[in-house]
Amino acid sequence: MHDPAAALTLVLGCLLVGASSTFITLSGATADTAAFLRCALALLVLVPLALLEQRRYGRPPRQMLRCGTLAGALLGVDYLMWTQSVLDAGAGVATVLIGIQVVAFPLLARVLGGEHVPRRFLLALPVMVVGLALTGGLLDADPGAPHPVRGTVLGIAAGICYAGFLYALRPASAADRRMVVTPTATATAAAAVVIGAAGTLAGGVDLSLPPHAWGWLTAVALGGQVTAFLLIGYGSVRLPAGRAAALMLLQPVAAIALGTLVLHERPTPSQYAGMLLTVAAIGLATVTVRRWGAARDAETTSTVDSSS
Repeated sequence: MHDPAAALTLVLGCLLVGASSTFITLSGATADTAAFLRCALALLVLVPLALLEQRRYGRPPRQMLRCGTLAGALLGVDYLMWTQSVLDAGAGVATVLIGIQVVAFPLLARVLGGEHVPRRFLLALPVMVVGLALTGGLLDADPGAPHPVRGTVLGIAAGICYAGFLYALRPASAADRRMVVTPTATATAAAAVVIGAAGTLAGGVDLSLPPHAWGWLTAVALGGQVTAFLLIGYGSVRLPAGRAAALMLLQPVAAIALGTLVLHERPTPSQYAGMLLTVAAIGLATVTVRRWGAARDAETTSTVDSSS
């Protein structure tokens, strides 16, 4: 199945996600403020869409609300840690670090759900561990990064929380597959509450931002979150799983490129090597290589699994 429109849609979505870390840095906002506003502003679009969805299909099942709320709590913690990781270690480094969710998700599904873990994930794990260590500055770090070690720890922890978000969101979405927006809106609302509460206690949420900061954070919320998720959701289900997974690798690549060109970040050679290893591990974990004939036959019978 060859669908250029779906491929282009997926590419655009991945580029928007990859740009989010750069937008956050350009905003100049604190981690708490950026994480809260990306959710709050996204709700301005998601809530009306969810209400329209509920008018059509009725009230959402309790399982959708329960699991969506749990997923949102994990997403809120993820956003808090990842945003701080961006500010500590750099946009490119943080986006690569969060890629650990690619391996953490199936391991979580194995531990909690007893699901089978494909061999390629186990092969990718040691490669990713080495890559993450080098990316985080084990040998040498970007001298312009304020707190590379803390940023590395937070980036990895954020990736694990994001894997938990994806795992909890599955039963929320499965409760009524006709509802596409409602589970995401529920999770985003829960994330906003968690971030807002944590930020208020820490005194870190500041809404008195200059216009340029509001502009960049609006771009994160509406471009890097709402629009990107919709584009990725549309494109990923219309492409073979291997091709979709390969295109998803554009997210960290875009973040590294923008971090270098726009933010003038200068990771060290060992960090670049670590990023390359990490992206390779993500590819090993997600991209299934098949012979052309087998792939052609499989495309007509396989179901593509998508996650935001």
